[in-house]
Amino acid sequence: MSSYVLNFQEIEKTQLLLVGGKGLNLGELSNIPEIQVPEGFCVTTEAFQKALESNEAFHTHLQQLTLIQINDQENISEISQNIRQIIEEVEIPSEVTAAVHRSLSEFGEDHAYAVRSSATAEDLPHASFAGQHDTYLNIIGSDAILRHIRKCWSSLYTDRAVIYRMQNGFDHSQVSLSVIVQRMIFPQASGILFTADPVTSNRKVLSIDASFGLGEALVSGLVSADNYKVKEDKITDKMIATKKLAIYSLEKGGTEIRQIAPQQQILQTLTDQQILQLSHIGRQIEAYFSYPQDIEWCLAGDTFYIVQSRPITTLYPIPEEDNDENRVYISVGHQQMMTDAIKPLGLSFFLLVTPAPMRKAGGRLFVDVTQRLASPGSKNGFLQAMGQHDPLLKDALMNVIEREHFIKPVPDDENAQGQRKPGPPVPAPNENDPTVVTELIKKNQASIEDLKHTIQAKSGPDLMDFILEDIQELKRILFDPQSTAVFMAAFDASAWLNKQLDQWLGEKNASDTLSQSVQHNVTSEMGLALLDVADVIRPYPEVTAFLQHVKDADFLDELVGVEGGQQARHAIQDFLSKYGMRCAGEIDITRDRWSEKPASLLPLILSNIKNFEPNESRRRFEQGRQEALKKEQELVERLIQLTDGQQKAEETKQKIRILRNFIGYREYPKYGMVNRYFIYKQALLKQADQLVQANVLQEKEDIYYLTFEELSEVVRTNQLDDQIIRKRKEEYRLFEKLTPPRVITSDGEIPAGHYKRENLPTDAIAGLPVSTGVIEGRARVIISMENADLEEGDILVTSFTDPSWTPLFVSIKGLVTEVGGLMTHGAVIAREYGLPAVVGVENATKLIKDGQRIRVNGTEGYIEIV
Repeated sequence: MSSYVLNFQEIEKTQLLLVGGKGLNLGELSNIPEIQVPEGFCVTTEAFQKALESNEAFHTHLQQLTLIQINDQENISEISQNIRQIIEEVEIPSEVTAAVHRSLSEFGEDHAYAVRSSATAEDLPHASFAGQHDTYLNIIGSDAILRHIRKCWSSLYTDRAVIYRMQNGFDHSQVSLSVIVQRMIFPQASGILFTADPVTSNRKVLSIDASFGLGEALVSGLVSADNYKVKEDKITDKMIATKKLAIYSLEKGGTEIRQIAPQQQILQTLTDQQILQLSHIGRQIEAYFSYPQDIEWCLAGDTFYIVQSRPITTLYPIPEEDNDENRVYISVGHQQMMTDAIKPLGLSFFLLVTPAPMRKAGGRLFVDVTQRLASPGSKNGFLQAMGQHDPLLKDALMNVIEREHFIKPVPDDENAQGQRKPGPPVPAPNENDPTVVTELIKKNQASIEDLKHTIQAKSGPDLMDFILEDIQELKRILFDPQSTAVFMAAFDASAWLNKQLDQWLGEKNASDTLSQSVQHNVTSEMGLALLDVADVIRPYPEVTAFLQHVKDADFLDELVGVEGGQQARHAIQDFLSKYGMRCAGEIDITRDRWSEKPASLLPLILSNIKNFEPNESRRRFEQGRQEALKKEQELVERLIQLTDGQQKAEETKQKIRILRNFIGYREYPKYGMVNRYFIYKQALLKQADQLVQANVLQEKEDIYYLTFEELSEVVRTNQLDDQIIRKRKEEYRLFEKLTPPRVITSDGEIPAGHYKRENLPTDAIAGLPVSTGVIEGRARVIISMENADLEEGDILVTSFTDPSWTPLFVSIKGLVTEVGGLMTHGAVIAREYGLPAVVGVENATKLIKDGQRIRVNGTEGYIEIV
């Protein structure tokens, strides 16, 4: 056996680096009983490396390529072209040529072959590289085959392949290329089979694309194809395309495009029997690889040949579940306004705190809502709540519910078994007595101070047990019925005001203005507090200049050497003492907090210095308070004019008092939770330092890739398998690239939701109105808070905002997010700051371009590009 050429049957599962992804999969396919694979061989990566090992020009250019940034398109193109030219002119070593000749003589030198690229970073579960490297069909003769082997080698350095590697974090110097030489099949039909529906992600539905001639016409987008859907051995859907063109092989080599006869254009490419036969083959291959597959097939005579199979890399993982029944899950991230992947330690902390039935998938959490949808008693209320929170989520759930037999109805008494019984109802707080809020805050703060003091003496297994015990205290505070009654009273008052004032006066979303500048909102106060930090620094230009060039994480210590630095340092530390436990994505305990990376606040502070005058925080708060009072007075005066106007006015004033006294507290429970998280985290990192010193961990942040239970065991035993950390880091890198769905079923299906809206302006982008008003301005599309460069009057367009984004809200005039609901943090703060806001806007960061002028209608819920 040559190390330069391997027949498909000789390829072993461990030889990815020798034959690349395509080659490895063909080797696997060749070993599946009853699966027909056209015979052939791989010219291995060792042949590629042998041909170029002593070529100095190649290695010089390759080194240059590794140093280029992805945005330097011109240099990428120039160097890639130079590398391709070197490869296409390189002399193939005689031992490689001899090995290729031997295999060709075995399979038949006069036959036609497909010559196809197979890179080592290709057809992997996390990166398909589909279509990035070249394929050549119907190549005849050894000289032509050797020439096309070089062409395949050079396609490793096309601009598109180079950029794809950069985007996916692959080192150019670590990627190599094998070449597949495979007997040509001359099919009457060919196409692609997905063993999971690529549109809905349903794992139980196979999707087959089929057209006449070679599959190249379909893959290249030259022709439309028939599409057939198969579920549980039944054809459920057919779409017969008009197929005007096909690609066929020429006798002397190469291919040509031919017109299809008019009477054949509308014929079904495969018979029903053939469709079912092919779907059976697809399920066999999927079962062998234990993962949904994207399969290239062709039909010659009565035989289906498989020419490739690769994992479908775009599927979102199905939530882990032991139950075989149909299940429906909703995304926690869409409710928490944080759809990023969460590391294992972060997931396990959230699971320790929540009482809801949660499942993990793709580094995110999902709630199993099947029982709530199955029970007549809970379904309608749950759907109504979801509709207020996120109409797209409700509509997606309705799509599932309306299907026959997917969710089996459960009697209410059966559904209640095993569930927590609600305690006695807690009376709503008196609207004239906001002291209930100050008492709740005081108790929470006392509990946190007690935790800070007690945890300092804990270490080792005692620390782990103590944290587990303290989480019960966190849960008691979070789910305190009195605490819930306070913000629920505010929510109910808000809903009542919006409904009644619309009905009585035609006033839409009145509670938005009425809830501006309320007391006890720890999140909106945070945005104003950062304005006060800017006020301290503004009189000292040397401090501002110093902060503009900070690179060092320890800049606070260096700051004291600058005039005014002592005052600036004190102001920043004061802010951090109250808010330093916050950060973007704060529900993940592993995220860097502002106290750990205070430099992340500097762009916001500098922006406040530039954009605002002194005392902006007090001016802004008072302006919002006056607007709310003015709105109340105006509404009351209009109500008095109505029939029973005095009574309506009194009821309205009562609800306004409830709203203003209690809506600010809505933000506090999460603030308390994040406070505790940071205390836990500091103690755990201190423990991790000891594990590093004991050579159990390589670095203390490795604990983030363990669950709390696993970490407890490591602390107890001082033992850890290094492979676990490495594997979890790889998984996390994969999960980071995934976009979580709002709703997913146990079949893996992602049902889509749509806004049911009429009378929108032409080309308007629909969303959920959460803060009233209409504003025009420059759109700033910002994905990461650290990259925010805002000017007053800009409109922030982003994926999601959690409380850590609040300091940006002081600089903007409107808000658009892809995720969110009526009572999520961003919506509450937008209303308090008086910012028109539309959330739940699908693909907002793609549909709206940075710098475009847009109009945000936060009253009706849409955006226009103007």
